[in-house]
Amino acid sequence: MTDDALPLFDGPVSDAETMEALGRRLGGLLRAGDLVVLTGPLGAGKTTLTRGIGEGLQVRGQVASPTFVLARTHPSATGAPLVHVDAYRLGGAAELDDLDLDYEGSVVVVEWGAGLLDGVSESWLDVVIERPTGAGAAAADPASDPDSDADPDATVDEPRHVTITMHGPRWAHL
Repeated sequence: MTDDALPLFDGPVSDAETMEALGRRLGGLLRAGDLVVLTGPLGAGKTTLTRGIGEGLQVRGQVASPTFVLARTHPSATGAPLVHVDAYRLGGAAELDDLDLDYEGSVVVVEWGAGLLDGVSESWLDVVIERPTGAGAAAADPASDPDSDADPDATVDEPRHVTITMHGPRWAHL
């Protein structure tokens, strides 16, 4: 952990409902220009957390996994839109850059974004979601069935461990 990295949350999350509730609380802290990078295996709960973030931001419509469209923008009824990105299929930072995301005017949540966003923002949140070995074994690899609409987070409801780390001056006041 670097000097500018501070833990915001580090603990267990018992089920999908609690993961969404954590996302709602996190969404209440976010504003335009915020970047959230989600890391975790298939079925860990990244989209479930993002669904909660969307609720916290009061976005219109349902937040669904953008696995096959790469990015979805969800307008908010009260403020900045949520841009939800799934970088799983991207070959690198250049392909993410090609999406021409509005980092300054939106809250941007990027699943599978670790290592792809260096230099995009001086402040961001890293969210690492760990699940027990073998949990979610039924989760399909999104690359294996391009016609599937299955939510990769719709797996066995088992506890996860979530660590949210703040980086940069935006989060220094917390």
